Amino acid sequence: MKKTAFLLMIMLCANLSFSQKKKTTAKKTTTEKTSSIKVDNLLAEVKGKTFQVTITEKGKPTDALIVKELNDNLKPTDIKLSSFTVSGTKLYLLQWTEKSNTKTDVKTEDITTVFSVIYEIATKKQVFSNFEKTSNIVEKVFLDKNKNASETQEKIRREGFVLTLNADGTVSQKNKTQENKWVYDAAKVDFVDAKKK
Repeated sequence: MKKTAFLLMIMLCANLSFSQKKKTTAKKTTTEKTSSIKVDNLLAEVKGKTFQVTITEKGKPTDALIVKELNDNLKPTDIKLSSFTVSGTKLYLLQWTEKSNTKTDVKTEDITTVFSVIYEIATKKQVFSNFEKTSNIVEKVFLDKNKNASETQEKIRREGFVLTLNADGTVSQKNKTQENKWVYDAAKVDFVDAKKK
């Protein structure tokens, strides 16, 4: 009897230790940030088919700067609006991201573009703009003429510059081969190359 109970206990323990448990995976939630962003008397928002910066006075819209016309495929996400002062002038940096996807039988391309625009609101002028584009490409490449053998290749292509707003109000642009520094010129109401100033 003891041997039978002992054998049953060993079999039960072995069964429990080797049985597979169903894996639980955390659900990924993605939220698109396309809401309006407000700083001072400015409101960056998508309004109809336009992405714009609305200028308000006492809570009522008085004017708007059209940032860009929108199509159905590309909508701005991760909108950020911030202010900074340089040479006694208050400027506003507007940044947003646009994502697109192209897919064929042999190629998938995910494109992420980060746009940055600086405005001088008193003159309603765009004084600087920048884009940084990253393309993630997954492509099926055939190794023979009859297309019997293939391999999957992944590439990352970058265009434009990474933008950095420095603490002193200057702007830096950097990519793999080049670095630019820009300084705000209040007389020209524009950013100029720091080397030429």
